[in-house]
Amino acid sequence: MLRSLNLWFAHASVCRYVPQSKKMTVYDLGLWAFRETIVRHELVRERLRKLLLANIRSERLGQLIDHNSMRCALNMLTELGGDGSSIYEEDFELFFLEDTCRFYRCESRLFLSEHSCPDYLRKIESRITEEMKRVPNYLHASTRPKLKHIVEHELISAHASTLIGSKKIGFSTLLKESEYKMDDLRRMYALFLQAPATLDMLRTALYEHARTAGRLLIIDQIKEPIGFVRSLLALRTKYKKVVYIAFQRETLAQKKLKEAFDSFLNADIRCASSLVAYIDELMRTGFKGSTESEVEHELDKVIVIFRYLQDKDIFEVFYKQYLAKRLLNRRSTSSEAERQMLAKLKSECGYQYTTKLEGMLTDIRFSRNTMEKYAAHQDRLPPTSEVRSNASGSESDTKESCDMEVTVLTSGYWPPQSIVSCAIPSHAAAAAGDFQSFYLEQHSGRKLTWLTGSGTAELKASFSATAKHELNVSTYQMCILSQFNKLNCRAELSLQEIIDVTKIPHIELKRHLVSLCTPKHRILQKKSKGKGLSNDDSFQVNELFLSKLKRIRVPLVAMREITPHPHQTDHIPAAVQEDRRHLCEATVVRIMKARKQAKHNDLIAEVTRQLNQRFYPQPQSIKKCIESLLEREYLERSSQDPRMYIYLA
Repeated sequence: MLRSLNLWFAHASVCRYVPQSKKMTVYDLGLWAFRETIVRHELVRERLRKLLLANIRSERLGQLIDHNSMRCALNMLTELGGDGSSIYEEDFELFFLEDTCRFYRCESRLFLSEHSCPDYLRKIESRITEEMKRVPNYLHASTRPKLKHIVEHELISAHASTLIGSKKIGFSTLLKESEYKMDDLRRMYALFLQAPATLDMLRTALYEHARTAGRLLIIDQIKEPIGFVRSLLALRTKYKKVVYIAFQRETLAQKKLKEAFDSFLNADIRCASSLVAYIDELMRTGFKGSTESEVEHELDKVIVIFRYLQDKDIFEVFYKQYLAKRLLNRRSTSSEAERQMLAKLKSECGYQYTTKLEGMLTDIRFSRNTMEKYAAHQDRLPPTSEVRSNASGSESDTKESCDMEVTVLTSGYWPPQSIVSCAIPSHAAAAAGDFQSFYLEQHSGRKLTWLTGSGTAELKASFSATAKHELNVSTYQMCILSQFNKLNCRAELSLQEIIDVTKIPHIELKRHLVSLCTPKHRILQKKSKGKGLSNDDSFQVNELFLSKLKRIRVPLVAMREITPHPHQTDHIPAAVQEDRRHLCEATVVRIMKARKQAKHNDLIAEVTRQLNQRFYPQPQSIKKCIESLLEREYLERSSQDPRMYIYLA
């Protein structure tokens, strides 16, 4: 009734007396009197505030309170501040926020010391929800941002480092068990998102965890390239799910994850060589029975790892070597998969990157067409008699013939190979001569060079009347075994005699002889005991050779190379370093030819930009290339500015 009366008097006087006299309205005067006389009375003010804070504390502890009374009391304090002063803020809100800060500071420390990180995350999630509901229930709307800031600071920001590094299932532990803890990771990111200053800590922790996991993977499994890449793909899938699901595909989190993989995958060249070995495994056996979509999916996963590699020229060198072995030995299960892989590499690095690789596939296709034409040409010739020879040494005087399949390679496309000629059997040499004559008639102006160290042969061997087998051997092994056809039964050939007759390089000869004397495929018997060969060794045909297989493939033993295997070294091959030097110099010349002059830093930056699709050049190496071009007078320094280079036509 008092409020209604005040409103009536205020309405009656506001239009006349109050504006003229600059006095308070009756309503405002009544509020002022009520505030100063009652609300701010020394016996009322403190007691009211304590009752309000006690009610809120009780509600936080799980008790029920009268929301209507709280709302009326706090609305009253809000209305009593009509003359510019804020009774709600001065008499309640300030103390409420301080009490909230103390309450959650104590509760968070105690709860976190007794519970795990996931339990704490669920607790603060419910606490934040409760506090935000408190505003529409009875608090003034202006309190919401202040209350939200305090709650987020005390519950999240103050304990962010503890939550990330906690040994009681902290962020690192959650990442290790992300398959089962994805909801907890999503909850942690959502809560940290409310305190943006803590997100950098979370992203950095993701980066460190992924990088550490990658480094440990390299240490543990890099010697097994196939298993390493499989584990690497699983690791990448794991963290991708974390970023996509828990971090809600946040761009900065994706960037951090990429930086982590870039860091450990480019530590040395072993990762690139392992990836090539994994692709080789897929091409040889992994795609058997796979559908087109499955092949596409597997190649896409490989390309994801390929994108992380900075030194893509090293990958190209290894890939060319493995591709050559697959094509020449016919180990690839799908030519379409090979073309798909090259198409993806071209899409990533440009057409120049795959020109030679595509040329290798083209050579194989053209070689098949050439052999079809050669077979048709041979069919038109008079037939020759075929006589089989046995290992006992009998040989017919009739002219022998053999079927031969030739793969014609373009020297600029394939990996460089040492060209060492050897003395091949007369019937094989005759067949090679026939093909060479045919090919040169078809392609005038070309030159054929025989790579005898890369070929294979199919031999029919008779060790006894019952032991007859077909041997799949290398060309060098064919040359060695054919020498025993000229000898009597149980006759021997010394190591030096084989060297003199076959002209095979000494190291290669030993390797191929040892392969023919292994316990599993003991086609020849050597005089000495043990695995190695001595200079005075002699060999004879093993007439007691037995095998359940009709067709036998004789594998070559691993050769002890002077340089370590690429999976076991982190040094860049010398050939790659030389190619980089030439490419860097050519890039500098091309840039300077277009610009005519450029400053040192600008030239370094432009060279780096143009080369980073193949490899990341170091500024020191670019500087050495520039110095070399200065010495050879491709460039000169400006007389006015020594850091300015001028192109010399």
